[in-house]
Amino acid sequence: MRLKAKLKRELRFLKGLTRALGRVRSIAKTSPNLACDDMQAAVEKWRDRQAMTFEGKTVTYGELDAMANRYAHWAQGLNLRRGQTVALFMPNRIEYFAVWYGLSKVGVVTALINNQLTGQALAHCLNISGAQQVIFDADTSPVLQAALKHLERVPQQWILGPAQAGQRDLLQALKSCSQLPPDRSVRSDMTAGDTALLIFTSGTTGMPKAARVTHMRVQLYMRGFAGATGAKPADRIYVTLPLYHATGGICALGAAFLNGASVVLKRKFSARQFWEDVVAEGCTMFVYIGELCRYLVNQEEDADETRHKIRMAFGNGLRPDIWPVMKQRFRIPDILEFYGATEGNVSIFNFDGREGAVGRVPKWLRKKFNIRLVQFDVEREEVIRGPDGFCIECGPGQIGECVGEIGGAARGEYSGYLDRAASEKKVLTNVFARGDAFFATGDLMKMDADGYFYFVDRIGDTFRWKGENVSTGEVAERLQGAPGVDQATVYGVAVPGAEGRAGMAALVVGPEFDLAGLSAHIAAELPAYAQPLFVRVLPTIDTTGTFKVRKMDLVADAYDPAKVKGPLYFNDPKKGYVKVTKSVFEKISNGLVKV
Repeated sequence: MRLKAKLKRELRFLKGLTRALGRVRSIAKTSPNLACDDMQAAVEKWRDRQAMTFEGKTVTYGELDAMANRYAHWAQGLNLRRGQTVALFMPNRIEYFAVWYGLSKVGVVTALINNQLTGQALAHCLNISGAQQVIFDADTSPVLQAALKHLERVPQQWILGPAQAGQRDLLQALKSCSQLPPDRSVRSDMTAGDTALLIFTSGTTGMPKAARVTHMRVQLYMRGFAGATGAKPADRIYVTLPLYHATGGICALGAAFLNGASVVLKRKFSARQFWEDVVAEGCTMFVYIGELCRYLVNQEEDADETRHKIRMAFGNGLRPDIWPVMKQRFRIPDILEFYGATEGNVSIFNFDGREGAVGRVPKWLRKKFNIRLVQFDVEREEVIRGPDGFCIECGPGQIGECVGEIGGAARGEYSGYLDRAASEKKVLTNVFARGDAFFATGDLMKMDADGYFYFVDRIGDTFRWKGENVSTGEVAERLQGAPGVDQATVYGVAVPGAEGRAGMAALVVGPEFDLAGLSAHIAAELPAYAQPLFVRVLPTIDTTGTFKVRKMDLVADAYDPAKVKGPLYFNDPKKGYVKVTKSVFEKISNGLVKV
């Protein structure tokens, strides 16, 4: 039986890999075939099929293309040239994809600005994008206006709706633009190596950086997911992730559009409305980010959660503790987890559904993939090199940094950021041989003997305490298993007189939360060095639009009761968890308490 199960798993892996590679094999940096050409081919094939549904409105492939063509001609009317940038600052809506798809037809780059940004962070993204035009709507207009004072140069403002002072009505301007495709000769000298989009990092540890996404990279995402998911024209893919992010805005749309399927788009994610929408719209797939799944699991049971037609959920960041719950509680036949970075060159899929794994590279296919794990010093935050100066590759079970060899096939290309210095910081040279170069993902992983990769933590999130490496992700997983704990995030804080960083947890809790119960759970589930020294309770934990926790403020507050609002506790060696008063804080700060 074991052999039969193993063969079945291998066949499933091979089937998924073959589908994905079959769609991306012909992609080349020098090819004149661009991402918009792929989409145009899909339009010609499925012109009258439903492409997207949003808030009661549905458009066909042909109608979506006509919308995109208007934006292309609008850009030409403004004499926007190849390589120039237009910023797109809007929430999810039916026009979003049409904007950048249309602009790409005339070689114009679209900067996809996070619609949750405000103030100086928003201005920073607009400034570094170099955009001379910005498109927005009534929802984002007030935020944009408030950020204008921080801009180095105010771009021309185009609003999808009635214009106010300093704005121009884009809807009115589009009325005079043709619905026919622009002449193909406009982009005749372009190649897939040219930039199509700017996508920004989440900014959880500093100001966002602009990743340069080429047409080739867009094609890899769209074609790769079109193959990996095996979507069919009858599929309806539910997308609640923001379209300014690659997972929702490129991968999920590619899975649908390049297969003749349709997208059911939501303005934003709602855990309460999720299953009701999925059932009402007849969705067969949905795309996720890990924390989205945790929010679903934390909801009370709903009859719709098992009345759906979902056959696959695909995405990244699904943690091992949530994975089996998702499959069993919600009766989801297949989960397709993947790993990748917008600015990087590493991508792998977990085609056969091994719980907890982000992907797999079997030994017999190792030379076909550019991914490697190298030993890493968490304390120094640098790779470990041997006497010969080269990095040391990890063996099965060893934790190391995930790196991707640069060059070779299209999948190995590294486009990096607009900021050249930031791009160069992510490149390791002389890794295994003189003159080689690898993209450093900044992610710690481990691999088992069967070639499955498991995400451990982000570099910087893993810290050293009492001579041991502590993974914030693994500790957070254990804490979320405690009674009454709905959400947990863990980070390291400095303690005077102690080496390394001590663990601190921020928790969102329910009415059944009990401090004594938490203490007992921690003692039973975690070794002494990994047990949080400090715990704070929050009403909510701030996250980005893609559910990544903003840890900067939490780390800055640390365990200072003057900065921390709400319950704050210290794990006293003799008394257990006690409240952090001003007196306790001063004793810790002066090194009077043994930790």
